[in-house]
Amino acid sequence: MLASRALSLIGKRALSTSVCVRGGHGVAKVEDYTLPAYSDKREDPLPSICYVQNLSADQKSLKEKEMGSWVALSNEEKIALYRISFKQSYAEMNQSSSEWKSVFGGILFLMGVTGLLVMWQRKYVYGPVPHTFDPELKAKELQRMLDMRMNPVEGLASKWDYESKQWKK
Repeated sequence: MLASRALSLIGKRALSTSVCVRGGHGVAKVEDYTLPAYSDKREDPLPSICYVQNLSADQKSLKEKEMGSWVALSNEEKIALYRISFKQSYAEMNQSSSEWKSVFGGILFLMGVTGLLVMWQRKYVYGPVPHTFDPELKAKELQRMLDMRMNPVEGLASKWDYESKQWKK
């Protein structure tokens, strides 16, 4: 009984997988991002694949010519062979770009927009400065704190000389 049950389970599984394959749903498609990709990087000088994957007729004949002596190849043919395998040379990879200018311009633009936003907020969002920020009121507040001897151990009162009515030196 156990053997017949195991065989029926194996038969069902084999049947279900074969039906799936026959139905066109069983084989998973390999996604492009799982395949090796070409990239020019100084850190990785030899990419996994060649730059040109689908060769033209001229490139195929050049590849066949490559199998022979390299002395017979002209400089243009050697450069064309190099360009089949690589997109850029080290000199081209190390060449500085002017991308920093656009980044710097974008930063300056955003700083300008932020400045305009701050000025707009100061004019339309915030109210006038409270009267408690006037220098006269600040001086009166300081005098009151000294008169009340606020925080005499480490605060303002500890730094004020009450006899000479001056700040301690």
